[in-house]
Amino acid sequence: MKKNATLGQLIGALRQRNGWTLKQMSDKVGIPLSTLAKVEGDKLSLSYDKLEQFTGRLGLSMAEFLAQDRGPGATAKDSPPVVTGRRSLTGDSNSVRIHTGAYDYEYLCTDLRRKRMVPILTQVLAHTLAEFGDLVRHQGEEFIYVVEGTIEVHLEFYAPVTLRQGQGIYIDSMMGHAYLAKDCERALVLGVCSSDDGNLQGDLITLAEESAERPA
Repeated sequence: MKKNATLGQLIGALRQRNGWTLKQMSDKVGIPLSTLAKVEGDKLSLSYDKLEQFTGRLGLSMAEFLAQDRGPGATAKDSPPVVTGRRSLTGDSNSVRIHTGAYDYEYLCTDLRRKRMVPILTQVLAHTLAEFGDLVRHQGEEFIYVVEGTIEVHLEFYAPVTLRQGQGIYIDSMMGHAYLAKDCERALVLGVCSSDDGNLQGDLITLAEESAERPA
């Protein structure tokens, strides 16, 4: 897989490796055929929640899906677990960029599979909840650190809080949440999503289809 592969290229490679039609993949992951075709053609993207649904229903962790370094015909479960001695350097060769309406994600260290933490560098684009849509929920916990700009954090059970450069927040990801850019065009944050499960993306809690699918 070439560096900085798009989400559509990753999905296409996985589908072709398994010999599935788009319709067969659509049935497996529970995402409409028309939506999946647009995503594979890089005309639409998937939110973090929908990407969790996609990988979870295929029996993959997000890390395994993003790695995409197995040979033809292999599946993620063919790869033995890596127990110790792992390392990964951030760079263009092992990151995957995914664009949505609210965020521009760059998933880091995607060459490592079966990892319990998913580091993500994110450009926060939305400025209002109306622009963002429904609050996001997914398994695990996450830490968000503001690298540039200012964000406003909206949480299901708390009043909004403003975080500036150098500040961070740790939350239960099962709680509805949204990060908005405040007093700036966009903000840059570093996030680390984690779970007690070995499969970080298991047991998905999904949003409604249309509210979770945001155009690039």
